[in-house]
Amino acid sequence: MPQRKLSRESGHKKALLRNLTTSLLKEERIETTEPKAKEVKSIAEKIITLGKKNDLAAKRRALSYIYDEDVVTKVFEEIAPRYKERQGGYTRMLKKGPRRGDGAPIAILELVEEE
Repeated sequence: MPQRKLSRESGHKKALLRNLTTSLLKEERIETTEPKAKEVKSIAEKIITLGKKNDLAAKRRALSYIYDEDVVTKVFEEIAPRYKERQGGYTRMLKKGPRRGDGAPIAILELVEEE
């Protein structure tokens, strides 16, 4: 599946998406542009699914993508168990409107609260 270009070279784009994914999983809510949010959403869903597997191989795969080891621990110990009964759809994207400076569409990306 082709990724969005996001007007960046591949290395910069990969670093940006890794940073945004790490921030989303750490803070559980981020505000960014819609195209970036759509990319991060699919990556975060995959990382949480790895957390639900809860084995060493899954943890190493998550560590290869997420920058912060504490965030990976949080995913495996706090976030993934929250969604053990849920079959995907761990994130929600809310459209906020255009950004004031350049009119870019802004979205809020957050983890869904599980009851």
